Amino acid sequence: MARDTPRRSKGRRSPWAAAALIGIGLLITGGVYAGASAAVAATTETTVATATTVEDGKLLFQANCATCHGLDVQGTPDGPSLYGVGELAVHFQMSTGRMPLQMQGPQAPQKPVQFTDDQIAAVGAYIQSIAPGPSFPSEEVLDGEGNAAEGGELFRINCAMCHNVAGAGGALTEGKYAPALYNTTPLNMYAAMVTGPQNMPVFNDMTLTTEEKRDIISYLLFLQDTQSPGGFTLGSLGPVSEGLFIWIFGIGSLIAITVWITAKSN
Repeated sequence: MARDTPRRSKGRRSPWAAAALIGIGLLITGGVYAGASAAVAATTETTVATATTVEDGKLLFQANCATCHGLDVQGTPDGPSLYGVGELAVHFQMSTGRMPLQMQGPQAPQKPVQFTDDQIAAVGAYIQSIAPGPSFPSEEVLDGEGNAAEGGELFRINCAMCHNVAGAGGALTEGKYAPALYNTTPLNMYAAMVTGPQNMPVFNDMTLTTEEKRDIISYLLFLQDTQSPGGFTLGSLGPVSEGLFIWIFGIGSLIAITVWITAKSN
């Protein structure tokens, strides 16, 4: 008698199929949840960071700047009001060490920076939030890819009478001076033109367009990267230093030779 063999019905799934489906479902659900959580966390962190930056800037301002500029940035007899200066002026003054001011004088000198970049940005964000003013330009303005030849002409017309044709700086009246531009960053070049720090006039877009400012920055960066073709620059002060060099060493050498010849003849 033939033995009955149990036959497997068609369409019956393997025991592993259910486990595989459950695993795939868990992976998909977990991936979607992780992605959504990361997006929410990133948004939250950005919001918190912005709020913290402004609050930190307020605390830094109150601790280091309010003595002269007032708690409400309205100014005091020792410092001007900051209404309308904006974060760009804050960056210029603090990133060059001019502020906080070390002592009263004809001009705030450049000195070692006392704050980190984050702290400077925080103070700038705080000032911008309560006394809006000029803000940071686009990266294109600072890229140094403008027309350096056109920028050189604009610089000679508008800036060279104070900063020297070669950007070496120069003396002004009453103990003031125009600083050298050899180590100035592109951002601070732009900030100086827009905010007009200390004795410098403000070059708004009606005086110098954004593209013209870019050209001037490109020219100054060209000067910073270009070695003097004549060798020793003598400070790039033109006939003043050159005439002094000739007077001291040239005429001095002639006098020394004359004395030597006279001594030999005697």
